[in-house]
Amino acid sequence: MKKQQAPQHRRRSFRLAVGTPLAVAAAGVLAYGAVFGTFGDDAQPKAAAAPVPDNAMSAVAAMQPGWNLGNSLDAVPDETSWGQPRTTKVLLDKVRAQGFNSIRIPVTWYGHQGGAPNHTIDPAYMKRVKQVVDQALAGGFYVIIDVHHDSWQWAAALSTDHDKVRARFDSTWHQIADAFRNESAKLVFESINEPKFDNADDARKAALLNELNKSFHDIVRGSGGNNGKRLLMLPTEVCTPDQRLMNNLATTIRSLHDPRLIATVHYYGYWPFSVNVAGATRFDASVRNDLGRTFKRIHDTFVAKNIPVVIGEYGLLGPDHGPGAVERGEMQKYFEAFGHTARTSKVTTVLWDNGAFFDRAGLRWKDTDLYRQIKSSWTTRSGTASSDRVFVPKSGPVKDRSLTLNLNGTAFTALKQGTTKLANGRDYTLSGNRLTLKAATLTRLLGDRSPGVRATLQAGFSRGLPWRIQVVSYATPAQSNTTGPTTSFRIPTQFRGDSLATVEAKYADGGNAGPNNWTPYLQFNTAFAPDYARKSISLTPAFLDTLKDNARVRLTFHFWSGTTVKYDVTKSGGWVTGATS
Repeated sequence: MKKQQAPQHRRRSFRLAVGTPLAVAAAGVLAYGAVFGTFGDDAQPKAAAAPVPDNAMSAVAAMQPGWNLGNSLDAVPDETSWGQPRTTKVLLDKVRAQGFNSIRIPVTWYGHQGGAPNHTIDPAYMKRVKQVVDQALAGGFYVIIDVHHDSWQWAAALSTDHDKVRARFDSTWHQIADAFRNESAKLVFESINEPKFDNADDARKAALLNELNKSFHDIVRGSGGNNGKRLLMLPTEVCTPDQRLMNNLATTIRSLHDPRLIATVHYYGYWPFSVNVAGATRFDASVRNDLGRTFKRIHDTFVAKNIPVVIGEYGLLGPDHGPGAVERGEMQKYFEAFGHTARTSKVTTVLWDNGAFFDRAGLRWKDTDLYRQIKSSWTTRSGTASSDRVFVPKSGPVKDRSLTLNLNGTAFTALKQGTTKLANGRDYTLSGNRLTLKAATLTRLLGDRSPGVRATLQAGFSRGLPWRIQVVSYATPAQSNTTGPTTSFRIPTQFRGDSLATVEAKYADGGNAGPNNWTPYLQFNTAFAPDYARKSISLTPAFLDTLKDNARVRLTFHFWSGTTVKYDVTKSGGWVTGATS
């Protein structure tokens, strides 16, 4: 996941060295069991042993879990250019105290290098990178550094300007390897982030990445000091966990006959759900299946063959574009399942955080409960439900409302409001995994039924975290006619306690409108965005600029209560007219 200015890219049959005792391989398995819970879903992690284990599987297991210092040293042109404060030891120590054992420090060298032939890295910049690395190591982290946005800023031209790019890549790694040759074995090198190659077919791309990974390996291993045995991370093309690309990487790793190599990929979930496009608003079977299939591929290709894997970045892409793209409860279900799947697959994970999760200025989590869900998933499962909200119309008789519990191997224990335990049979009923809130209970919780969240309940389970359920009173949202420029067009909207899930856009002839015309559903925060404080929904220039002039577009706004509202817009030049329908 990247700063928005950057391009959006998303979406070995290992042999032990000759003479390696079987006991070393067994040590790796035991280490994974200690960290990931081989002996049961509830096994608790144990502190990583020091020094760094000689076995790569053991070392990578000790790196779990990890956190990315995103949009800092990888920012262009400078450390604070993408909105994050200068990194301090206080910040690093605070993150370490949150339970993270490793930190990935993405570094973009572009803009801090001289010209050919030496491509000398600015000594002041190298000193700054080393300062942050040393602070992180001193705090007890395993540390990963890489060549980051250089992948698209200059390395992508390897296919068209081979010799110049290769010379720069080799020079860059010669300098990095020399500068860090005597650092602790807890420092890990990653050859290049999300490598991509312009104007090349699949076979050519595979050959080019193999070339870069092998050159990186040779340079580091030949640079002396601790680099002779340092853990090295090699990526797939664009860090994508596609089977063909992982097979290519497995072939490279096999050819190097080096027991201290790590395979790395990134995972941001099922893409339509990750960004909220094509109506994929829920953590449904498509999302779950993509997660399960992806990790099975990763496990079978690498882990099952004794190759450690680091998911160098994970998360969801929607938050990159603004808040609200993925509904909070659906996001919690994703992270709960992600943590479980990664843990049972014996894969180390590094959360991508460009400031979306941890507030680096305030040194606190922006959403403490979401962090707790992520942290809990490192060691156990939690129960969830079909929704984290129960919507009740503001007017009319109050009726029973039901949710389906996703027990995830747990058992339901109680339903509470604060510290007050609600009574089974009187306040709610439980039939199998179907939890029903009684009409009388809802009436009490709703109070005067003014729109908005009227009460918050918690469903407790035998292990893991409780599931928050908000009781919401709502009325059908109301919109008003308006006109405005394509550069800043907003539809006046009275949300009345409801919240927006997604939007459909179609022309009068039934054709899809908008930039993603393969689907009628627009992408949240890139084509539209609700503003609850300003009581409006904006339609972005990225959406409006794609519309045909003087052609009416019917918008259907889907709200989380299940309510839909229709609205018509017509663009004429740089002006838009909107009307209720």
